[in-house]
Amino acid sequence: MTTPATLSVWRNARLATLAGGSPWGWVAHGAMLVDGDTIVWAGPEAQLAEQLSLTIRATGRAIDAEHDLGGALVTPGLVDCHTHLVYGGQRAREFELRLHGASYEDIARAGGGIRSTVAATRTASDAALFDSALARARTLLAQGVTTVEIKSGYGLSAEHEARCLRAARRIGQVLPLAVKTTCLSAHALPPEFDGRADDYIDAVCAWLPALHAEGLVDAVDAFCDHIAFSPAQTRRVFQAARRLGLPVKLHAEQLSDQGGAALAAEFGALSCDHLEHLGASGVGAMRASGTVAVLLPGAYYFLRETKLPPIALLREQGLPMAIATDHNPGSSPTLSPLLMLNMACTLFRLTPEEALRGMTVNGALALGLVDRGRLAAGQRADFVVWGLEHPNELAYWVGQQPSARVVCAGREVTA
Repeated sequence: MTTPATLSVWRNARLATLAGGSPWGWVAHGAMLVDGDTIVWAGPEAQLAEQLSLTIRATGRAIDAEHDLGGALVTPGLVDCHTHLVYGGQRAREFELRLHGASYEDIARAGGGIRSTVAATRTASDAALFDSALARARTLLAQGVTTVEIKSGYGLSAEHEARCLRAARRIGQVLPLAVKTTCLSAHALPPEFDGRADDYIDAVCAWLPALHAEGLVDAVDAFCDHIAFSPAQTRRVFQAARRLGLPVKLHAEQLSDQGGAALAAEFGALSCDHLEHLGASGVGAMRASGTVAVLLPGAYYFLRETKLPPIALLREQGLPMAIATDHNPGSSPTLSPLLMLNMACTLFRLTPEEALRGMTVNGALALGLVDRGRLAAGQRADFVVWGLEHPNELAYWVGQQPSARVVCAGREVTA
């Protein structure tokens, strides 16, 4: 017998709905009505009685729970649309090397970088991979993330990529966190394919159907840059994804402009990510295809990059800009989404509202999701109750985690 959905009221709140045309979608004295996993209504508390009456008459049900939030701030749940949570080991030694002058490219060409994480991932047990990734996911959940994308890309063989994707899927079964999985097998060249990049791309394309058939892949990604894969090789991966009906994403123009953004846009990519070296033609192609620009200030900061993404041009052209942690062991070992909001403002000069939209509604768009990221009727009931007065504080406080009550699909959760 199916348990009926809970009809609940959340009142006495400051709502940053991110819906409508006003700044922040701000409702100073707001309330929400939630039916099961869906927001039925969000708006001024003065209209709550009328909305309750309409809902009760329409459903024939009574209110099951009422929550007085004491004037707390409520925002949509955060969406971390670019992470690499599943991996073995760590790369603190490389951090030291970079401080002594070694570049990301130097380390990668010497067999470090992604390859060192691949070695640690391959030797880790399934339990170790899952347990470490689960701990990271719990940290994100406790800090307000209700939807997360998890990429593979540290296995780089059919066996080990599948292991990583299974661990990612299992996180979404164990935690109330919504998990989207992305196959990033075209992340780097594994040692057994040294000097045979085209052969490796053939192998990646051959693995995809089985990974997809097992239900492990929601999207396909690649790293297109001079230390990774060429546009021609990336195109072959995207063609394989298209044959399976899978959407694509791209690590694009991080270290150089390879024309990857235009290539990804040609395939209707959900997003292009990093984008420090993105040019005007790439921006135009992304705008035409509706591709989201995912900015990753953590990697920019950690690698001490100096070339900024073309924020003014992205803003001028009206491209949605998403923000994500890019959690990974080599270039962004952070699990603080709020620090990323701050860095998006301080390093990239986004406004606090642009940053929050980047980790809510635009982060959702980067995953092909339109049912979350705002507090509005019909949206999934993912939201966070913060011990703050105004949403601009989310990007303001540094090194402090405000108290947060996290609600995923209508249920308050603990990490």
